[in-house]
Amino acid sequence: MKYLLKKAFTLIITLLLVSVVTFGAFSIIPGNIAITRLGQNATPERIAALEAEMGLDRPLAERYVDWLSNALHGDFGESYQYSGVAVSDLLLERLPVTLILTAMSLFLILIISIPLGLLAARKEGTVIDTAVNLLTQVTMAIPAFFLGMIITFVFGLALKWFQPGKFAMPQEDLFGCITYLIFPAVAIALPKIAMVVKFLRNSVLSEVNKDYVWTARSKGSAESRVLTAHVLQNALIPVITFIAIVVAEIIANSIVVEQVFSVTGVGRLLVTAITNRDYPVVQAVVMYITAAVVVINFIIDILYQVVDPRVRTE
Repeated sequence: MKYLLKKAFTLIITLLLVSVVTFGAFSIIPGNIAITRLGQNATPERIAALEAEMGLDRPLAERYVDWLSNALHGDFGESYQYSGVAVSDLLLERLPVTLILTAMSLFLILIISIPLGLLAARKEGTVIDTAVNLLTQVTMAIPAFFLGMIITFVFGLALKWFQPGKFAMPQEDLFGCITYLIFPAVAIALPKIAMVVKFLRNSVLSEVNKDYVWTARSKGSAESRVLTAHVLQNALIPVITFIAIVVAEIIANSIVVEQVFSVTGVGRLLVTAITNRDYPVVQAVVMYITAAVVVINFIIDILYQVVDPRVRTE
C-alpha cells in the first residue's frame, strides 16, 4: 500500500509540475492573441478591451490558479479559434478517435510481438531466428509517418482497400471508423512490434539457462510449457516496463500519423491549435497527453507488482 501511495503522490506532483510549465510557457512566448484575433490594424483600445475580456491583463499567477481550479472540474476554457466553443467539448469529440487508435495499436503490438518473440527465442540460431531478426531490424528503421505514407499509397491508392481522407467519426459510423483506423494502427504498431520482439527475445534467452528452467525440464515438462508457464513470467518483468515506454511513443506517434491519414483525433486538433495559436486547446491537449502517459506508467507499476512479488516485498 505504501508503494502505491508513493506512486500516486509522484503522479500528482508530475501533473502539477507539467501544468505549471505548460501554462507558463504559453503565457510568455512571443505573440499577442488579441492582435492575432483583431488584426494588425486594431487600435490599442480595442486590443486592451479584448485582453481584459480574455483575462490576459491579470497577473500570471492569478490566471494560473483560476485555470487550474477550472481544469480540475473539467473546464479548460473556450477555444480562441472556435469562438464560444468549450475546449472540453472539442476534446470529448476527438478523444474517442485517439483512444481507439491507441488501443488498436497496442492490441496489435501485444498479439504479434509476444508469440513472435517467443518463437525467435525458441528457434535461436536457426533460419527462423535470422529471418525474424532481419525483419525487426528493417521495420525498426522505418519511421511511423513514412510507413503511413507507404500504406496509404499501397493499400489506399493502389489496392483501394480504403479511401484516404474519407474518415468517419465513431459517432457517425463506428464500424467504418474502426475499419479505417486499422491502417494507421498498423503504421504505428509495426516499428513497436519489432522493438518488443527484439527486447522479449533477449529477455527470454537470458532466462532459459537458469536453474529453475533446468528443474522444470528435468521434471519432463514440454519445452513449450517451460517457455509459457515458467520463462515467460520472468522474462516479461523488464518487458512490462519497456511496454510503458512503447505506449508513450504510441501516443506521440498518433499525433503525426493522424495527419498522414487525415484522422480527426486529438493529434490533429493539437497541430491545428498550434498553427492558430489556440493556446487553451494546446494546454488541454498537452495535459491530456501527459496525464495519459503518467497514468499508464502508474498502471504498469501496479502490473509490475503483480508479476514480480519481490516488488511487493520491498
